[in-house]
Amino acid sequence: MAVNSGPDSRIVINVAIASAPYEVRIAPGLLARAGEECRPLLRKPTIAVVTDERVAAHWRAPVAASFERVGVESHWLILPPGEATKSWDILARVTDWLLAEGIERNDRIVALGGGVIGDLTGFAAAILKRGCGFIQMPTTLLAQVDSSVGGKTAINTPAGKNLVGAFHQPALVLADPLALDTLPLREVRAGYAEVVKYGLIDDPAFFSWCEANGAKLLVGDAEARAHAVATSVAAKARIVAEDERETTGTRALLNLGHTFGHALEAETGFSDRLLHGEAVALGMVLAARYSVRRGLMAGQDAGRVAAHIAAAGLPASLSALGLACTGRELADHMLHDKKMDAGTLRFLLLRGIGETFLAKDVAIDDVAAFLDAELAG
Repeated sequence: MAVNSGPDSRIVINVAIASAPYEVRIAPGLLARAGEECRPLLRKPTIAVVTDERVAAHWRAPVAASFERVGVESHWLILPPGEATKSWDILARVTDWLLAEGIERNDRIVALGGGVIGDLTGFAAAILKRGCGFIQMPTTLLAQVDSSVGGKTAINTPAGKNLVGAFHQPALVLADPLALDTLPLREVRAGYAEVVKYGLIDDPAFFSWCEANGAKLLVGDAEARAHAVATSVAAKARIVAEDERETTGTRALLNLGHTFGHALEAETGFSDRLLHGEAVALGMVLAARYSVRRGLMAGQDAGRVAAHIAAAGLPASLSALGLACTGRELADHMLHDKKMDAGTLRFLLLRGIGETFLAKDVAIDDVAAFLDAELAG
């Protein structure tokens, strides 16, 4: 992984995966010149773009115009927004449309949107003709700092989140901070949870930076946003290059807060009641508090985590969600977690801020009892 600054103040991060290296380009205005950025990767004068209704309202016209300037005609599939779009039915719709568009294996498909569109389109690209190329153009903070980088693609099923998918790396990622200006504050906050995660994994100095600068980022400070995106992407690029397919355990660290978070998403029906980033934020608080319960982390450090999550306007208390379930019911959702190994659930816990590790000795009954206590407040 290498980070370079270009002559136009762009930041270029090289994701050095041996089988499929690619660049993440970060700069304001990239979406308005998407055609110029992508043209060297295109074999034909047409491009298929998958997006959702909300993103299309802001970005279809400028992105289409940028492709037209370089002699490329863009064809668009516009889907409903929201987590429910990551489904078998919509995946079939996307793949049928791409086949009707005559997509060939060496073509590129554009995923223009947040994590839902990126995950769905990337998975469609992975299975179409046994693997087509795709380009990520993330338009949310969560997608820019996390889901657009690393090649994890998936859909949800009734059994759980992201349980059907594939590792499939993009050919290019264009992260335009100007896209964040179009987001509701709730979406920015949800993405910010993934920013905080990188500090908690192994960078306590970055967590301190978040404590000092998170409020500025949330209200639109361009410098703070650019720094957060670049730092987060560089951290993820380093981890993914070390462990592309989560075989050594290093990449599993990126799932901090996700085991608790995915259970909460499942319990709330993968709905707008709890956005993915909000679930991850509360999941990180629960991971810290459970680490205290296990005698691993100081209560003061867990308090810092909860205080910063709450200060960012994100959920930091399980009891405040008002869920009509038991700790056992929440824990049962975790039995479908992708980190299950020979019937044992591996948990990401903390010894301190910036000291996340993979614990392999967690009893699900103890987690259920912990969650009962948290639900009771």
